[in-house]
Amino acid sequence: MFKNIVIGISGGVDSAVSTLLLTKKGFNVTAVFMKNWDITDETGYCTAEKDYEDAKWVCDKLKVPLLNVNFVKEYWNTVFSELVKEYESGYTPNPDIQCNKCIKFDMFYNFARNELKADAIATGHYVRTNFGPYLENFQPNINVKLLKASDSRKDQTFFLSQVPQKALCYSMFPIGSCLKKDVKKIAQEAGLNLIVQKKESMGICFIGSRRFKDFITEYVQNKSGNFVDIDTGVIVGTHEGIHQWTLGQRCKIGGKPQPYFVYKKDLKSNDIFVVAGTNHPALFAEFIIASEIYWIDKEPVELQNSHGILRCYFRFQHLKPLVPCNIYKTQNNQLLIKLDVPLRAITPGQYTVLYSGEECLGSAKVLHCGPSYHLLSDQFAKQTSKEISLDLKGADNI
Repeated sequence: MFKNIVIGISGGVDSAVSTLLLTKKGFNVTAVFMKNWDITDETGYCTAEKDYEDAKWVCDKLKVPLLNVNFVKEYWNTVFSELVKEYESGYTPNPDIQCNKCIKFDMFYNFARNELKADAIATGHYVRTNFGPYLENFQPNINVKLLKASDSRKDQTFFLSQVPQKALCYSMFPIGSCLKKDVKKIAQEAGLNLIVQKKESMGICFIGSRRFKDFITEYVQNKSGNFVDIDTGVIVGTHEGIHQWTLGQRCKIGGKPQPYFVYKKDLKSNDIFVVAGTNHPALFAEFIIASEIYWIDKEPVELQNSHGILRCYFRFQHLKPLVPCNIYKTQNNQLLIKLDVPLRAITPGQYTVLYSGEECLGSAKVLHCGPSYHLLSDQFAKQTSKEISLDLKGADNI
């Protein structure tokens, strides 16, 4: 059923070994190198040209045809422009999740299927599906489930938590059941030594080696404001724009006994509220409201009635420990998430990614969180004071 496979190749060891494994399985393989960012628009260093050379070297060695496909316009319109809007609105977006959703498993998928007549696509992601690494368990008209990779330290389900079902059904992940060390070993044994020791790409492609603050100011206009201590109400410093800061980030404010960290951003006043100390209770919360819900397979049955509660696991940062939680669906189709333990700096604009066992259920975007432990403690203190006052008044009347 599946014969012609188009793989996205990056010039790294993971996509190279995935290509190798596909050829060994007897598939007719075509590789596509995706250009998603135009380096001529930037002054920062980008590895795209070197990555393409490495991808070409791999494909020449494996005798696999390689195409260089330009998705710069599509990336700009569907990922980058939305990212800029998010920063202008005070949010902290995740471009990697959006890139997989809009480019790799949409634009690339459709290009491979429609233009290259591929039966399926493949990538070098560390994920699995219940259809198998080579779609050997594929079933038409049945939704596929996204599963964690065998190598828990490399699992990338977090970044694929918004991938469209249509594309996921026809996606192969040859190294999803492999350990990273075994992937490198396979590459060495195949004579792909050139890329085995290549440093993994960890940053955002369009930033390169520059500081994020220097990059984002090229696209979002600076607007100065104040750093305000929430405990004292005192202005403790100034900043050049809320888009340069994210929740939980340390602020460089000199002359203070302990460092300050971002607690909240006020878009109207352009003030950033800060707290002293990395473990200040204002930075911790256990309630989250999330919107733009996407279930990879289908909505869990527990949430299909108005009073249902879904018990599952939560993370909002890649590879951070999973936290048990209860999920409630609100009347306006948002998720209320109650964590078993409070987490630090849950950031609006990021994604809440949900798991049940090995399965990644899907994700939703953080709208806001709280109340923080700081606010709860203040409310408790005020309530306690009020109760004591009432008790004293009652005692006077006795």
